[in-house]
Amino acid sequence: MTGAAIRASQMRYGAEQALREQARNVKLVALDVDGVLTDGGINVGSLNGAPFEFKRFDIQDGLGIKFLQWAGIKVVIISGRISESTKLRAEELKVDDYAQDNAAQKLPALQAMCTKFEVTLEQVAFLGDDWPDMAVLQRVGLPVAVANAAPEVIEACLVRLQRPGGFGAVREFSEWLLKSQGKWAEVTTGYVAERAGGRA
Repeated sequence: MTGAAIRASQMRYGAEQALREQARNVKLVALDVDGVLTDGGINVGSLNGAPFEFKRFDIQDGLGIKFLQWAGIKVVIISGRISESTKLRAEELKVDDYAQDNAAQKLPALQAMCTKFEVTLEQVAFLGDDWPDMAVLQRVGLPVAVANAAPEVIEACLVRLQRPGGFGAVREFSEWLLKSQGKWAEVTTGYVAERAGGRA
């Protein structure tokens, strides 16, 4: 196991194999923002008299997202809170799509993305941490809880990560998923080769 505290570690072999099969079925990874891509904290102030906020994102999560995309997996961001910081990070990472909605209507946003990318909810992994994520977690094929998730969210998820949101949870999951799909070695070898001036 790569560090992901997965429910399969407490299951019989057959159940663990079933979870790995579900992981191999994933074609799209959807991410919550506050509490998943961040630690949930929001720094609020004013700039030239106008409201201003910023959030802290983990750089290793960013590379984990790129690894997923290089492996052919779509990555989307869905937030229940509109924030310029989220918009800037989503565009910087060049995720495949992102949506923000103060009403926290995450499931309709995800369903629209599934239609756009021609995948089913059963082919989606969603990383969440709190009750606004529950409607999505109950519908996707692979529900995932970060370490700082609410107890009810952790109970509802098949994959339970060891790292909390904002501190490499997305990276932890990307490694587990790509190893489950047999793509980790190819993606990381290619990444290193590219930075050495070539491509394996």
